[in-house]
Amino acid sequence: QVQLVESGGGLVQAGGSLRLSCAASGSFFRINGMGWHRQAPGKQRELVADISMGGGITNYADSVKGRFTISRDNAKNTVYLQMNSLRPEDTAVYYCNVDYVERITDMMTREHWGQGTRVTVSS
Repeated sequence: QVQLVESGGGLVQAGGSLRLSCAASGSFFRINGMGWHRQAPGKQRELVADISMGGGITNYADSVKGRFTISRDNAKNTVYLQMNSLRPEDTAVYYCNVDYVERITDMMTREHWGQGTRVTVSS
């Protein structure tokens, strides 16, 4: 099974930057897609960005386009989220998630979520 360790959250002023990291470890054959979601107080969890296995395809929520950049290092099984020009409305708990193949013989992928890291943007 996969374990995910997120880091990089914290308190930042509006206009500032943070870089989130999520490292996958454990027993698995391959990590496919990786992504970040967030959940603000009183709101549903929403997709922030995701990235394909090779890193060539990325997808962003409209609210973060041009400000956030998702990337991954497959040698380290790690996905990053560079967040620039942060706004108070970006305040949320950010969750990493991965789609992975546990065993080489598996026909289907599995999904796993991290515990979340809190980002607070003050005005």
